Amino acid sequence: MTAIALLAGLLFLSPALYSMWISFQTADAFYTGKLEYTLDNYSRAIGQYNFARYLLNSILVSGVVTLAGISIATMAAYAFARFTFKGSDILFGAVVATLMIPSHISLIPNYLTLADTGLLDSYAGLILPAISNGFATFFLRQYIRGIPRSLDEAAYMDGATSFQVLRRVIVPLAKPAILSMALYIFIGEWNSYIWPLVAVGKSDLYTLQVGLARLYRINPGEGLIDWPLVMAASTIAILPVLLGFIVVERHLVRGITMGAVK
Repeated sequence: MTAIALLAGLLFLSPALYSMWISFQTADAFYTGKLEYTLDNYSRAIGQYNFARYLLNSILVSGVVTLAGISIATMAAYAFARFTFKGSDILFGAVVATLMIPSHISLIPNYLTLADTGLLDSYAGLILPAISNGFATFFLRQYIRGIPRSLDEAAYMDGATSFQVLRRVIVPLAKPAILSMALYIFIGEWNSYIWPLVAVGKSDLYTLQVGLARLYRINPGEGLIDWPLVMAASTIAILPVLLGFIVVERHLVRGITMGAVK
């Protein structure tokens, strides 16, 4: 079973490993079949083609969206799981219904709204439309409902407020699910391409995905795409997500498994 698992892991990683291997080749070597290796592709991507700035933009936007999105989703999930108020079922149904609406439908309304408020070509324009996440709210609500209410009642008897119960009881117990959803939100925003392409026209605000798409115009001659350069930039885009997964992998598996059981 271990051998099968390793083989399956290598099979799934093979595209990423292949792209990393190509990223160390020269363009001439790639097209002629020679074995010539260099780090120049990475230095060109970071320096000449401004990928250091794109990387910073992606980290900033994805980080803020993740922090804001998981905070809002956790508070909303706590409210839906623990409080009964007029229209709560209808409101929760509306949140779940957003999962069935393709994201591209909201593209034009979001663009017009931000254009009217003057937030296009800004970090706020990249961040604000992405901070609400119906799936994270639904997932965390189901998880929190599995936490015994007696723990809340004990905290209330000790004089805790609703916010203190959330911060000191619910959040620590729901940590695996929260980290799982945080990684889910981060990866989704990190890989976002359509909205950053539409909302931003300044090159200094491009994210990695937009910068990657524009690299296809760079060629080493005769109209050929400089694939080693593109693969070097792709590797730069992959590494932060890979490192993030390694950090929270234990919590991710536990959160998804326990959430499914609950």
